Amino acid sequence: MKQLLQDMRAKRPHLADVPVPTPGPGMLLVRNAASLVSAGTERGLVEFAGRSLLGKVRARPDLLRQVLDKARREGLTNAAQAAFGRLGEAMPLGYSSAGTVVEVGEGVLGFRPGQRVVCAGGGYAVHAEYVCVPQNLVAALPDGVDFDSGAFATLGAIALHGFRLAEVQLGARVAVIGLGLLGQLAASLAAAAGCEVLGIDTDPRRVALAKRRGLDAVPRERAEKAVMARTAGRGYDTVLICADTQSDDPVELAGELARDRATVVAVGAVGLAVPRRSYYAKELNLIVSRSYGPGRYDPGYEEAGLDYPIGYVRWTEGRNLQAFADLLGKGALEVQSLVSHRFDIENAVGAYELIRSEEDFLGVLLTYPGAPKRRPSKKLEISAKPLSKDKIGLGVLGAGNFARQTLLPAIKGLGGLELVGIASPGGRAAADLARRHGFRYATSDPAEVLADKQVDALVVLTRHHLHAGQALAGLKAGKHVFCEKPLALTEAELTRIGRALAQNNAPLLTVGFNRRFAPLATEMAGFLAGRSAPLAAHFRVNAGPLPTGHWLADPAQGGGRLLGEGCHFIDFLIFLVGQAPVAVSAAALGEPGGDAQDNVQVTLRFADGSLGTLSYLSNGDRALPKERLEVFCGGDVAVLDDFQTLELTRGGRTLRSGGRGDKGHRAIWQAFAASLRAGGPPPIPYDQLFGGGRAAFAALRSLQTGSAQLLADY
Repeated sequence: MKQLLQDMRAKRPHLADVPVPTPGPGMLLVRNAASLVSAGTERGLVEFAGRSLLGKVRARPDLLRQVLDKARREGLTNAAQAAFGRLGEAMPLGYSSAGTVVEVGEGVLGFRPGQRVVCAGGGYAVHAEYVCVPQNLVAALPDGVDFDSGAFATLGAIALHGFRLAEVQLGARVAVIGLGLLGQLAASLAAAAGCEVLGIDTDPRRVALAKRRGLDAVPRERAEKAVMARTAGRGYDTVLICADTQSDDPVELAGELARDRATVVAVGAVGLAVPRRSYYAKELNLIVSRSYGPGRYDPGYEEAGLDYPIGYVRWTEGRNLQAFADLLGKGALEVQSLVSHRFDIENAVGAYELIRSEEDFLGVLLTYPGAPKRRPSKKLEISAKPLSKDKIGLGVLGAGNFARQTLLPAIKGLGGLELVGIASPGGRAAADLARRHGFRYATSDPAEVLADKQVDALVVLTRHHLHAGQALAGLKAGKHVFCEKPLALTEAELTRIGRALAQNNAPLLTVGFNRRFAPLATEMAGFLAGRSAPLAAHFRVNAGPLPTGHWLADPAQGGGRLLGEGCHFIDFLIFLVGQAPVAVSAAALGEPGGDAQDNVQVTLRFADGSLGTLSYLSNGDRALPKERLEVFCGGDVAVLDDFQTLELTRGGRTLRSGGRGDKGHRAIWQAFAASLRAGGPPPIPYDQLFGGGRAAFAALRSLQTGSAQLLADY
């Protein structure tokens, strides 16, 4: 299928062939009929992409600060690799469309194939022939409403939410500043609600359009006099700011137009330097509207499909979307007069040349051809070159940041490996990485990769809740498996994988515990080799806080921080000792309202008398390097600082080594490939691999019970 994408290093978007998405649980696959171009949001993204590197830094200094912070914590090489990886990513454009449901994912209620719908959401309702959208961001399109009108629903929901925030009463006077698409829709909604509406804009063409649509409107320079004349000097009850400008003029004008104790709602992206004189004198209520309503930016609502109870939250973003579509169906609104241009998806790049030009435009629609004669393909062939017989064919599940920024760059040019297929549910990311790294094909369906006989080894890079099932499926399909950590989120999953590996002639498995393969890690292990005394190791991790709602902290999807990331450091302690622990205890800081896994200390006790302590902390200053490991053993001391430096002290002398932040991502693959060619053993001994998994689960139990946990032998 065709999709419009913007490379963040290109001056214009491009049309790309990508696989048709595969809907997961709670998702719908929709064949687009029309999508609306956002002249403000999308033009801004395209213009940012077209800037030079220096221009990007000037426009977004916050991004530069993030890169510098990463460089301080992880080294310049890792920071530069991540930054340029992001710049090389092809971003989807669009967030408002209408079309027909083709397929519904597991658990979807209220929708069926063949139903006409409107869709919302950046990254979901994109400019593509097919889109995959969560059910809470889909609403039914009433019979009789054309798809072109339905494509306005997302922008209509934004305008509707701003109107609701003002709590406007019947017959109130409402001024709308800015008569672009958002302002025209907001003014029409206010008029449909029985309000006296006045539209205001600096562009006489927008004012004229509002009048042709039956609205009262005046140019900016006449606004104050018009309002005073219409209200006997009192001002308007509500002012909706729908302009798109960095200027503070709209918020200043709103203060002049509003009556005493009125409400001003900033719906558009405008400057917000509020003038004290008017806002204080009139005791105005200023509200900044957050997109299309409650649920926006909440992963639980948008991604997981958890709706808010209607008795507590009457108008969510999904209900606003449906309300706007229903108003179209009742004839209370019309939007066809707002359409200025239409482009077929094949000529979509022309739409962006238009919105960056001086030509007059307003509602720019992209349209899509009718239903295809054959079922759309979820697989996109990139290269027909045959696979080399003497190489290990890799199939990759997952095309997120880890694949893009870390793993694929790490294995680039590694001998003996060949990239066959890569899968991601949306298809776009897989197609992008397939072209950049030379995969044979991209797909949105993991089953394609699992069934491919050219795939000798399966690489699992998806979100954590999928790891165990996909790893097990790969083993059962006779494929070797490299699974990014963690291997499992439950002990039952871990047990099932262990049983699969116990079968005769079972494929090999390894988990992405790359730190044990880092150059400084192997040097440290060599220093401690042959020890006759137990060791004491303390691993301090300055992990930092997670953003609110981050999927890693979700027990069902990410497993929480201890399973999701803490397992890395537990494995490293096991690697140094050379055996799995026999007992585990854990305790967390008793911070009010905090997650028990955010600040936790785990102690591992080993059969040889060694002790390993992990302090995994989120309450520190991010300026401090992330990881520090200190080991004391029989008069020797080893200190590893963030994989940048290693100090080995013995007999009063200290030897220092530098590691440039290399955490072993390439080395683990060299070891895995060597194991596959030799037929074993696995790069990480299974007793350590599964012992570490059980130790992580035991640490969670210890947190819950407050008591130490004994571990049975593997």
